[in-house]
Amino acid sequence: MSSITLYPTSNFTFGTKEAEPQSETSATERLNVLRSYYETSGMRRAVDAVFLVHEAKHPHVLLLQIGHKFFKLPGGYLKPGEDEVEGLQKRLNELFGRTGTDGSSSTMFDWNVGECIGTWWRPNFDNYTYPYLAPHVSRPKEQKKIFLVHLPEHRELSVPANLQLVAVPLLEFYNNPATYGAQLAGLPVCLSRFSYSFAD
Repeated sequence: MSSITLYPTSNFTFGTKEAEPQSETSATERLNVLRSYYETSGMRRAVDAVFLVHEAKHPHVLLLQIGHKFFKLPGGYLKPGEDEVEGLQKRLNELFGRTGTDGSSSTMFDWNVGECIGTWWRPNFDNYTYPYLAPHVSRPKEQKKIFLVHLPEHRELSVPANLQLVAVPLLEFYNNPATYGAQLAGLPVCLSRFSYSFAD
């Protein structure tokens, strides 16, 4: 069984930077953008990161919270042909790096991207995703891979002002798709093959 060292949430500093534009504000708009992308570039690929910390020696997952009820893992979409690990590192630097005076990311972290712990597929232009690709689906519209990203002992993260970075106990996800969605609700199972070492 692989072991992961988790550091307390208090080891990490969460600063604030300029708000990140949210170009897709509704489910309908997101699906319209997906349809347009698929027509020009084929299946869209996305990558997300699972950051684990601990509080009271229980694993917590760092999530981005948008508004009051929407949670998601940090990550984003890949460009056509972009490498998954390099693309995820770039998306994370765009999200959490400090912004320079010219609007570019001035802090480039060397993210320790570990193994892929899950793959989800969107077979149609709708809101449903599945952790498998059914035999009759020959042209999926989107693929999302979820990677475990190991955090160092300390790190300062700059969070866009319109987002919150929150630590959610791992136990809250299990059997709770109504709150977090199927992908996040499946994290306890995906992570059950790891053991944890809780650092001070």
